[in-house]
Amino acid sequence: MSAALLLPLAFEVAPPLALCGAAQRAWKNNQAPTPVTKPVKKEVKEGPLESLGFYRKHTESMLRRYLYASMQVGRAPSILGDPIARGWVSSRPVRTFEDAVIFVLDVEKCLSQLHSLDREMLNRIVIQEYTQAEAATLLGMSVRAISYKFPQAVDRLTEKLLESGLLVLPN
Repeated sequence: MSAALLLPLAFEVAPPLALCGAAQRAWKNNQAPTPVTKPVKKEVKEGPLESLGFYRKHTESMLRRYLYASMQVGRAPSILGDPIARGWVSSRPVRTFEDAVIFVLDVEKCLSQLHSLDREMLNRIVIQEYTQAEAATLLGMSVRAISYKFPQAVDRLTEKLLESGLLVLPN
């Protein structure tokens, strides 16, 4: 934390060459010009009200559930491919074969909205269960870059799952 004092107002004092009118006369008479104050606008960063980092484990378990459901449906999880049909968004539990197909297609739709690096990291670390060090070697990146980018990729997927209704946050 800085020891600097944060003032709610910014003070501006014009230099002698830019003065005009009454301020020029006051400057010539060696009087200090009155400062012009302007309110400082604070930029409010709009973001989610709740932290998505808390739901990373939920997202990872949903990806593991996606792997299991896609194997039950009879197709390999195509985390890097396109879905074969448009699914309906559902947050209900998977009970039948049709529910499993819809769930797989909905998760694939959310995954297809991510960048290819995000999909590749999620595929290697969550679905294929590589460590971050092993995934870094496979992706040709440093372990530090993976450890920085992987939580962001999970958060982006969490955001997509929340938008689609597959992941529901408790109130």
